[in-house]
Amino acid sequence: MSNTLTYEDQSDELITGEAVALELRSASFVLRAAGSIIDFLAYVAALVGLLILVNQFTTGAGLDSALGQALSVSALVLCLVVLPTAVETFSHGKSLGKLAVGARIVRNDGGSIGFRHAFIRALLGVLEIFMTAGGLAAVVGLLNTRAQRLGDLLAGTYSQYERVNKLANPVVQLPGQLIEWARTADVAKMPDALARRISHFLVAANGYTATTRRQHAANLANEAATYVSPLPDVEPEIFLSAVSAVRRDRETVALTGEQRRLEALQPALTSVPRGFPTDRG
Repeated sequence: MSNTLTYEDQSDELITGEAVALELRSASFVLRAAGSIIDFLAYVAALVGLLILVNQFTTGAGLDSALGQALSVSALVLCLVVLPTAVETFSHGKSLGKLAVGARIVRNDGGSIGFRHAFIRALLGVLEIFMTAGGLAAVVGLLNTRAQRLGDLLAGTYSQYERVNKLANPVVQLPGQLIEWARTADVAKMPDALARRISHFLVAANGYTATTRRQHAANLANEAATYVSPLPDVEPEIFLSAVSAVRRDRETVALTGEQRRLEALQPALTSVPRGFPTDRG
């Protein structure tokens, strides 16, 4: 195995200022559609209820029909633009439908949206969702990898999936094909930060996408290779599992030996007098 482990590039992730790649999972088209249907029904129900109130008010008060139409248009704008904008602004990208599917609207850089983003999405939503019954939003969403509708593309947002699977905390085992290698391998002490990153990756690996999992494994294996000799000819993740298992087993043996030595010295330590006699003559 060479010292440089290759990996595939991952384009759908956020790179922080510390050059750390963060995987931000976007909601699938199906989840977005389900959330949009819930929001659509909620806002339409609010609109119908408000229009009924407007009609009863204008009829009961004997107001002019033009005023009634103006109130109806105001109710339309309130329920289809103002209300969605306010909900997403004050909830930082969440709505009834998004809460139901576990998603949240965020900026393309992963940050929380503001009034401008919510207003653009709501304004375009009148055309995309309400006037075309979601047809235009569905067509645009199917044409990009993040299922972004037209309002998302213009506002610079997307729907981020926030629910994560509960990860088990497995005990890393030594891979069977590296048992012979482990008996003679020289695994030097590595920085605590690197050891923690390797341990965290092995525990959370099942939560990554396949490409990101290979990338992180290759990056960590390249860093750990400096402290290991000889390097086994295996995949980066298997290499990391072996290194972690070897370090754990050897540290366990060392700690056990230290404990036994302390137990053997304990009787001798307890028999030593606490002070020395002094000559007062």
